[in-house]
Amino acid sequence: MEPVPDATVYIVDDDASVRDALAWLLRSRRLLSECYDSAEAFEAMLQSRPQVTRPSCLLLDMRMGGMSGLALFNLMLERGQTDTMPVIFLTGHADVPTAVDTVKRGAFDFCEKPFSDNALVDRIEQALAVSARHLEARHASEAVRKRLGELTEREQDVMRLVVEGVPNKLIADQLDISVRTVEVHRARVFDKMQVKSAVELANLLRNAH
Repeated sequence: MEPVPDATVYIVDDDASVRDALAWLLRSRRLLSECYDSAEAFEAMLQSRPQVTRPSCLLLDMRMGGMSGLALFNLMLERGQTDTMPVIFLTGHADVPTAVDTVKRGAFDFCEKPFSDNALVDRIEQALAVSARHLEARHASEAVRKRLGELTEREQDVMRLVVEGVPNKLIADQLDISVRTVEVHRARVFDKMQVKSAVELANLLRNAH
């Protein structure tokens, strides 16, 4: 798998030796990492950076003193942060049933300690690729919303009917304007939305939601 550029792997574990070993492993595979010794410390970082802006994933110890990894995961799930930052749980044998349940609820995967370095890095790279795809889709949606915001109210009326497949003559009748005016508005909509056809416009709007 091709490495994901500008990606960060976050490590949250209250065991310093585990954090150090994982950070070393990731450095050896040319992956950037940031380490946190508690779920509370990582949660504070998330509060200061509420929106993920670059591909990332989280290696999260399930059992820690203070806030558990599971509690942190539940917070992230509620805020919709686990799409752009997939969570891979690091678990002991006793936690496996709980880890399986978290995967069903949206965690990316879990790795049982002691884990295989190669298998873990493979899953990390897959999680980073998922994060990158979600970020790309979010950026695309934001770009479409920005273009929609540049349309006049009349252009939005014309666009809605064009997407519904209504011919120019009927659009003119419905909006009580000339066919020529419809054509002008239609051309402006296509130009602002950066599309060349009604089908392309409909697909763009559908994919943006």
